[in-house]
Amino acid sequence: MLVLPRELTQSQASACLALLAQGLRSESSPEVVVDASALSRFDSAALAVLLEFRRESLALGKRFSVHGLPARLADLATLYGIIELLPAA
Repeated sequence: MLVLPRELTQSQASACLALLAQGLRSESSPEVVVDASALSRFDSAALAVLLEFRRESLALGKRFSVHGLPARLADLATLYGIIELLPAA
């Protein structure tokens, strides 16, 4: 399981995505789970990171899911019409 930080805003997005990609390369499981339960401060960049990481995971043939998506982030994903792209683990 790959873990998101407590804070994920525009200023941390690139670094966070790079760390996730590094973890993805070392992940041997056919499924990648991102733990978002620690997120407490975030903006729409958190969704962008999750969507890009989903794309990278699927490109490697891995199933992608999210554990502990905060309700406010799920609401934002619903508002943008992308919640179905972030399946719960």
